Amino acid sequence: MVKYEEQLDAIFTALAHPARRAMLAQLGKGEATVGELAQPFDMSLPAITKHLKVLERAKLISRSKNAQWRPCRLEEAPLRTASGWIEEQRKVWESRLDRLEDYLHSMEKNGERKKR
Repeated sequence: MVKYEEQLDAIFTALAHPARRAMLAQLGKGEATVGELAQPFDMSLPAITKHLKVLERAKLISRSKNAQWRPCRLEEAPLRTASGWIEEQRKVWESRLDRLEDYLHSMEKNGERKKR
């Protein structure tokens, strides 16, 4: 089984490129063939294939066989994993910022008391 950290690394690496994010957005609307995914981009089919392999390694997409077609499909579980990690980080930073805000308010109150 892939370690959690390795899975996150693969997901965020895959999400780092705008073409891959666009492909995922397109797949969010439904299955698509490689040709359909390649259509909006000005890049070679081998380059598109490399991007798709990155998405597959991150388990963000899967490909099924349907006769001669191999449609790509978005896999939502890895996105939920990344979203969960981001949510954890958001909670940590909100907590830190709340504590900083409380500290600054207490300093402000103490400063006002000393001035009186």
